[in-house]
Amino acid sequence: MRKYFFIILAIFLVYSSCEKDDFCTLAPVTPNLILRFYDDVNRNDLKTTTGLYVWAENKDSIFIDQATDSLVIPLNSAASQTVYNLSQGNVINQLTINYSVTNEYVSRSCGFKSIFDNLSISSNNTWVTDLSITTTTVNNQNSAHVQVYH
Repeated sequence: MRKYFFIILAIFLVYSSCEKDDFCTLAPVTPNLILRFYDDVNRNDLKTTTGLYVWAENKDSIFIDQATDSLVIPLNSAASQTVYNLSQGNVINQLTINYSVTNEYVSRSCGFKSIFDNLSISSNNTWVTDLSITTTTVNNQNSAHVQVYH
């Protein structure tokens, strides 16, 4: 009888010491910057870019020969500035994005997420004629943060 008691006790201790798996269900935790492209003349009309190449300064391309009316690009959470090059045809437009980073604890499984505040953006205005920031805080990916006119 004692033998069964110790076996049951050992099984109970092993089972009760197991920890529930903890998975991060937020995807993505740190939001990306969303750019929407608009027509320069009819400013309310979306305008698709063709042959678009996008790369961060001193990095590989993240978009190659794309036709799109919006871009979702990551910001560098370890810095206060990210520089992107947008090439359409042989014309390169450089976007300089400045921001401040705040890290917010989400959960044990997700860790921290970065929130980008005080967003400002400048361009060397080659094929991009104007920029309009719709929100100065990037804390979600529900809508566009910057309107790009070309």
